[in-house]
Amino acid sequence: MFGLLIGTTVGAVEEIVVSGLFRDRAVLVLDGKTRVLSVGATSPEGVKLLSADSREAVVEIAGEVRHLALGEQIRGDYAPPAPGASITIAPDAQGMYEIPGSINGFQVLFLVDTGATLVSMNGATAKRVGLNYKLDGIESRTSTAAGVVPVWLVKLDRVRIGDIEVRDVQASVHDSAFPAEVLLGNAVLQRLHMERDGQLLRLTKP
Repeated sequence: MFGLLIGTTVGAVEEIVVSGLFRDRAVLVLDGKTRVLSVGATSPEGVKLLSADSREAVVEIAGEVRHLALGEQIRGDYAPPAPGASITIAPDAQGMYEIPGSINGFQVLFLVDTGATLVSMNGATAKRVGLNYKLDGIESRTSTAAGVVPVWLVKLDRVRIGDIEVRDVQASVHDSAFPAEVLLGNAVLQRLHMERDGQLLRLTKP
């Protein structure tokens, strides 16, 4: 069982905790009150469940649709990402720029890679974030240091780093242990403003 906390006020509800997700049903704790909702049902607080499965619930609150991913943590200081949001990244000892973030609400560690065309990840990471890449993706091939290898092209609903969120992102999945970290490639970077301040790397959403 997983918990998802949303501290932002939406309509008459100030706090939502998703304490259980099932097919076509979700257990929500709304301002401390437990509600078991089936798809199409609306709680007394005005929260309507549009869909649910083992990965996420889709709810409508005061006319706003929210995708609540299983395991996603949204804390009380959460605010929807706005244009102008930025994040500054310091290099590690090897000069690499790593940053924690999320894919479709699932936490991952990104490695900024301006040489990567897409967001790239290994098969295990893809499965962990809920991507059925062999079924839903398009098989292709790409050149790596190990030669030409098969990959599957998929689309990510949302990629988030800090207060920056980018939607509908093209990605590739390697059916192997490579890459060890998720490569944050130009499918995201080209949609941001990137600048250096000494060794620091600053990414800003236009």
